[in-house]
Amino acid sequence: MEHRRDAVTSLHRRAFLGAGLAATLGAAGHPARAGEPLPPGKDARGRPLPHNPRTFHAMPTRNLGRTGHRVGIFSLGAQAAVELDNADLAVSIVEAAIDLGVNYIDTAPAYGNTRSETHVGMVMKRRRQEVYLASKTHLRTYDESMRLLEGSLTRLQTDHLDAWQLHNVQRLEELDRIFAKDGAIKALEKARDQGIVRFLGITGHYDPQVLVEGLKRYEFDTLLMAFNAADKHQHSFLEQLLPMALEKNLGIIGMKVATRGRMLSTWTPPPLAEQPQRMATDKPGVLTMRESLFYNFSMPVATNIVGCDNPQQVQENVRAAAEFTPCNEAVLATLEQRCKSIVNQGLYFRKGIVDRSRT
Repeated sequence: MEHRRDAVTSLHRRAFLGAGLAATLGAAGHPARAGEPLPPGKDARGRPLPHNPRTFHAMPTRNLGRTGHRVGIFSLGAQAAVELDNADLAVSIVEAAIDLGVNYIDTAPAYGNTRSETHVGMVMKRRRQEVYLASKTHLRTYDESMRLLEGSLTRLQTDHLDAWQLHNVQRLEELDRIFAKDGAIKALEKARDQGIVRFLGITGHYDPQVLVEGLKRYEFDTLLMAFNAADKHQHSFLEQLLPMALEKNLGIIGMKVATRGRMLSTWTPPPLAEQPQRMATDKPGVLTMRESLFYNFSMPVATNIVGCDNPQQVQENVRAAAEFTPCNEAVLATLEQRCKSIVNQGLYFRKGIVDRSRT
């Protein structure tokens, strides 16, 4: 029976990857080798979208769903060093990302207790037109979210966001609050109708079925979802959520590519007593950063956000994106199998995770 289930899963996976990945990569294109960069795009209202001409020479690009934005496959997540109390380092990372061709930056007021937005804003005051800028609300009511948006715009030194997203939706009760009469979805709609934000999104990394329900309740433009090479071993977002997002033609963004380095063989675990119990492990990771990136790049998503500790890491990740070729099914399966022993540290943020690293 187990063999039959594996065979069915394998057939379904081949069909999914064959259709979804081929469609996505077929439209992706490759770094421009010569000639002029692609012209700026426009959103559904005919307004010019952000445009970084370096992107099209730096890495493959893909459509961000139906938004009209053409995004590089590697994007900057403004956590890691960008959310720390070091403005000079944070600014150098954001500047390097844009200089190297990144044209999508993800931030949130919850990152570093608003430091991330503040640091990104130091660059946005001069370079806002070069990147698609996404932020979030972690609050669930209309009034709270509108006040939060006002603060985000001030910190980011801009008069609009390209995407405003519901941050880390974990439980059905949160969806009920969001979609209540005075819920946060009303704030998202109001901001969109006023032209303060272009597109609306939902994000999460805890339970794929909660996000499936969110997509049933509302026609979002984008989905930010957590997955990596350990995904299939615990409440798989790739299997349970991604097919619906593709069917709806959402702009799909991946995150938790290497789980802040814990997936990597170069990571040295701190003493167990110094680690949170949920993610405590005495094992290093099992992948290289290039393998982690290539796994996520090989899935039919538009881009993947990664937090970086310094400009050198940005440069290395952009280089990997430039050199990317899709992994075949055998390589993907090998990477997944290697990650089975590190599920706890690779998916510590996911519902029902158990410490498999010591079994």
